[in-house]
Amino acid sequence: MQGKSVGRKKSNWQYKKWAPIILMGLPGLIYLIINNYVPLYGLVIAFKNYNYSLGITGSEWCGFKNFEYLFKTDAAWIITRNTLAYNVAFIILKIILGIAVAIFLNEVRTKRSKKFYQTVILLPYLMSMVVVSYLAYAFLGDRTGLINSLLGALGKPPVTFYMSKQYWPFILTFVYLWRQVGYGSILFLATLVGIDDTYYEAAELDGASKWKQIRYVTLPLLKPTTIMVATMSVGNIFRSDFGLFYQIPRNQGLLYSVLPDTVQNPHRVKGLSAPRTPHPHRTPAHGHTNASRPPPSAHAGYGTAPYYTLLAAKTLPHDRSLPSSGAILSYSRPLPGSKGDARRYPLTPGRPTISP
Repeated sequence: MQGKSVGRKKSNWQYKKWAPIILMGLPGLIYLIINNYVPLYGLVIAFKNYNYSLGITGSEWCGFKNFEYLFKTDAAWIITRNTLAYNVAFIILKIILGIAVAIFLNEVRTKRSKKFYQTVILLPYLMSMVVVSYLAYAFLGDRTGLINSLLGALGKPPVTFYMSKQYWPFILTFVYLWRQVGYGSILFLATLVGIDDTYYEAAELDGASKWKQIRYVTLPLLKPTTIMVATMSVGNIFRSDFGLFYQIPRNQGLLYSVLPDTVQNPHRVKGLSAPRTPHPHRTPAHGHTNASRPPPSAHAGYGTAPYYTLLAAKTLPHDRSLPSSGAILSYSRPLPGSKGDARRYPLTPGRPTISP
C-alpha cells in the first residue's frame, strides 16, 4: 500500500510538472489542427465537378477528369517547370547566402553590434508580404518609383517593371532572398557558435589564413546542418509562396501571357469536345451579322465552356486576342447606336472553345 501511494505521488508530481508546458503548447496545437488539418477535407474538390450552389458534399464526383484536363494542356508543364526552377534557385542561393551571413555575424565580437545586426537581418522576415509588396512598389513604380526617379534624373527612359515580365524572375528571387536569408542563417549561426575555438587556434598555429579556416574548418563542420536545411527545403517545394507570386507583382494582368496555345488551338488538346461557334463578323445575305445569334449553350458536358464576357472592350479589333491567363474566352462590343448594351463574341473566331 505504501508503495502504491508513493507511485501515485510521483505521477501527480509529473503531471504538475508538465502541466504548464502543456498549457503553453495548447494554443499552438489548436492553431495547427484548425489551420493545417481541418482544411484537408477540401482536397475532395479535386475529384468533384464542383458547383457553388451545391457545395462540396452536394457536387458530383468526376474521378480524375480534372487531372486529365489539366495534364492535357500546356499549363501543366509550365506550372511544374516554374515551380521547380524557382525553388531550386531559392534553395541554392538561400543556403549559400545563409552560410555567408552566419559567418559574418559570427565574426562580430561586440555583443551590442551582434544583436543589432541580427535584429536588422530578421526584420524583413517579420514583415507581412503586403508590406513587402508596397516596399517593392516604392522602388519599382513607373512614375514615383525610386529606380525610375533616378533614371529620370540621369536623363534615361523609365523602365516599366509592372508591364515587362522579363525582369520578374530576378525581382522575385531578390525579394525572396532579402526576406528569407536572415531567418535562414539562424541555424547556421547556432552551429557556428557551438564549434570549439580550439579548431581555429590550431589552424592559426599552422599558419592558416581566415579564408582557409573557413574552407577547411567551418564549412566541413556546417555540412550536417546544410544537408538538413536542404532536405527540409526540398520537402516544401510544392508548398509554394502565394504571397510572393501574387502580392509582389500586384497581380498585374500585363505580366500574364496572351492566350495559351491550347486555348488558341484547342484541337491540340486531345479528348476535349467543343461546341461549334459561328464566325462573329461574317455577314450573311440578309445583312445581319452572326453576332446577333445567341451563343451556344454552356455546360453541355466536359470540354464545353460558358462564354465569359469582358465589358467595355469598345475599340478591340476582331482579329486581336486579349491578354489572359486562359479563362476569358470571349469579348464584348457595343451594339451599333447603343452605349451600354453589348454582344458577346468568341475570342478566337471560327475556332471552338475549351473549358476555363
